[in-house]
Parts: sequence; structure tokens; C-alpha cells
Amino acid sequence: MQHRNEKPILIVQGGGGLGAYQAGAEEALATAGQEPDWIAGISIGAINAATIAGNTPENRVKRLRSFWERVSSGRKAPSIIPGNHGRSLFNETSSWLRTLFGIAGFFKPRFPPPLFASPSSDAALSYYDTAPLRETLGELVDFKILNTNGKRVSCRAGNVKTGNVKFFDRLEKKELGAHHIMASAALPRGFPHLVIEG
Repeated sequence: MQHRNEKPILIVQGGGGLGAYQAGAEEALATAGQEPDWIAGISIGAINAATIAGNTPENRVKRLRSFWERVSSGRKAPSIIPGNHGRSLFNETSSWLRTLFGIAGFFKPRFPPPLFASPSSDAALSYYDTAPLRETLGELVDFKILNTNGKRVSCRAGNVKTGNVKFFDRLEKKELGAHHIMASAALPRGFPHLVIEG
């Protein structure tokens, strides 16, 4: 039983594949009629937090599912090698293919790679371009809903100049946008950092 001064809070961490688990947890919470008042996330958790807070209740699970189906590998045919060895081989191959070719709707490799890019260009900052993630967030997250639905939304990112943590919180800022979520999901040298407030 919830005390009248208590507020339900959903905290979703980073860690790539853990985000799929978080989406499943949100589906279970929604099915049980549990709505958090505050959602805090980092990295993949920030993407999930934005998707949850940036949609009406009837669309949240659908949009989370859409994101995870887009960025997850669906096996199109049975493995030609049965058993655990076949599954391990499939997983390793899938991982290498994503490293080489990126993930639709999330990131794509830079060509040419940073080593061959002009030192002053954005292309020199990371191995992958996250422009596909900006498009996906624009499609699946309504930032107007996120900023006006009454839910507190927080995400954090690392400050590349100081190494300190920077928090972005809807209560402290007038609006959160895709660039705040992408800054939280940035992984320097892998994914590019973003300049926010200088």
C-alpha cells in the first residue's frame, strides 16, 4: 500500500540489452496499472524513459516494442548448427555484423572511419554516427507529451570536459529534447558526444 507522500519512481539503467528487459518491466507495470510519477534513466535507460514519458498510456508499450523490434535481431531462419554451439555462433556473428554495419534506427558506422577524417570534423569524434537514433526518437517519442504530461523525467550524461556527471531534469529545465537523451546515450569514441549549454 502506497503512503500518500510516496511517489512511484522508475529508475532504468544503461547497458544495451538491459533496455529490452526494462521495456518488458514497463509492460508488466502498465498491465498492473502502475504508473510512475518520476522516470530516471541513463544511456539505453534514458531512451526507454523518454519513450515511456513521451507517449500516451495506450501507446507506451507499443512504442517501446517498436523501438526494440527495430534495434534487435530477429532470427529469420533456424540455425543450421543445432544446440548451444549453434546459438553461440549465431550470437557472435550477429554481434560482429552490428559492429561492422550498425543497427538500423540506432547507429551506423562512419565512412571514412575517424582515423581518416579531418581532425576538426564531427566525423573525427566517433566511430559511429547516431543520426538514425535522432530520427527514431523523433518518430517514437512525442517530446511535447514528455514535457507536459506531469511526469518528472531525468537523465544523466557524462561531461567530457570535466568527467563529472551532468543531470538533465524536466523540473529544472523548461524542456527536454532528443539531444538530452542522445547525450545520455553517447559513448565517446563509439558514439559522438553532443554539445549542450556549451
